[in-house]
Amino acid sequence: MKIVSWNVNGIRAVERKKNLQEFIANTPFDICFLQEIKGNQEQFSKFLTAHEDFQQFYFSAEKKGYAGTGVWIKKSFLRENVIASSLQYLTGMDSFIDTEGRISQLQFQTKNGQKYALLGVYFPNGGKSPTAWQEKLVFYDRFLEYVNSLQKQGFIVVWCGDVNCAHEEVDLARPETNRNSIGFLPEERAWISNCLENSWVDVFRQKYPQKVQYSWWHLLTRARARNVGWRIDYFFVHQSHWNLVQDITYLDQQMGSDHCPVLLDLSLL
Repeated sequence: MKIVSWNVNGIRAVERKKNLQEFIANTPFDICFLQEIKGNQEQFSKFLTAHEDFQQFYFSAEKKGYAGTGVWIKKSFLRENVIASSLQYLTGMDSFIDTEGRISQLQFQTKNGQKYALLGVYFPNGGKSPTAWQEKLVFYDRFLEYVNSLQKQGFIVVWCGDVNCAHEEVDLARPETNRNSIGFLPEERAWISNCLENSWVDVFRQKYPQKVQYSWWHLLTRARARNVGWRIDYFFVHQSHWNLVQDITYLDQQMGSDHCPVLLDLSLL
């Protein structure tokens, strides 16, 4: 099973520039989680809502042109691997009001009875105000509680997306100058450490402990050309299912957004 996570920073813009079409044509995947779609289905083209090869679902923010997530699922993957009656498309977390479409969740059961919960998430940035900062920390904590509960229910859980935090110094080009920057603050980094302590594995860092790899570059400073970036897009799996991981790749040659896609190759049980 090949799963992609990509913060597209406006799905209509990526489509307009033909980068999305290029990506779909050149990247084999079964499921693609999208973040920051910045729109709703009424604004989207047929390519984005009625593609012949995919089922496409979007969870938009109430505020127009802001945030939102989506998931594309290859129809052939559903036919070959999934019991259709058990397929659910969910958004949000139990007991958590999300008006910004920050979570796309896919739950399914394979033909041998194994349950999966896959989540694509656009975590809050938290930098707009003290209130936004507190909301980010609450979102972090509630989300961890939620995926922990899914794991205890017997799901194989994979969660991915734009976490809006670089965990370690190796995860950004200039750690010293960003000690006091949103995305590298101690509280944010501590939350990822807490995820690891709860047996969630940062797939890329586990497989490539010292490799320098970024997923986001500031557009205004032409940082991508100089590879002055941050790794803030992740895939996590539970330690008990680490054996299912085949590989993970940051597709940093794919243009169209200030983020690059991330591709996880995972075995199905």
